[in-house]
Amino acid sequence: MNKKVNNTGASLRISNDVLTKIAEVAATEIRGVASEGEHLVICDKNMAQFTGKIMPQSPVKAVLKNDAVEVTVSIVVLQGFKAENVARSVQESVKSAIQNMAGISVSKVNVKIADIMLSKSAD
Repeated sequence: MNKKVNNTGASLRISNDVLTKIAEVAATEIRGVASEGEHLVICDKNMAQFTGKIMPQSPVKAVLKNDAVEVTVSIVVLQGFKAENVARSVQESVKSAIQNMAGISVSKVNVKIADIMLSKSAD
């Protein structure tokens, strides 16, 4: 997907990769979301059962529909945080970041809670 904006004869294209990166960075800024720097922690237990290892998969998907983007973000919530509150904050942060940075309307931000990251106990 490329979003093309045409103002006074000039055009601007925003790639899908840019939109997904904006969304991922916005999600990592929320307290309670497991992240490693600017990247979300990914957990795909179903794939791990079949292959014996966790396969890299993008935790963010952005799809352009009718001049607005629909975003789906998969997150791992840290132990001790209320999942509903974390998800709601991710929705607000992602929507705001894409609209402010890319100038594209966001129709929907779906948040999937893939796992809960438990604290490691002291041995």
